[in-house]
Amino acid sequence: MTLPLGRCVATPGAIQTLEEAGVSPASLLARHMNGDWGELDEHDRKENQFSLKNGFRILSSYALGNGEKIWVITESDRSSTCILLPSEY
Repeated sequence: MTLPLGRCVATPGAIQTLEEAGVSPASLLARHMNGDWGELDEHDRKENQFSLKNGFRILSSYALGNGEKIWVITESDRSSTCILLPSEY
């Protein structure tokens, strides 16, 4: 399974947080694209599987080494993927 990401963008807050944590945005996009949803509970993992089959939004959540959390969201039409902080949603 490879999820089409469309146009990839990131919020300024996410970019700053990733830089501070020493994490590459590309590494999170690769995980997301390949079905590694990060730190999601079982309900959200099942929701992503349902969304893959039915064309809905896909969410991943990654904990960074500095204690921060980053979300990666691919839109339902797969036209774009955004890296953001949960507080920016």
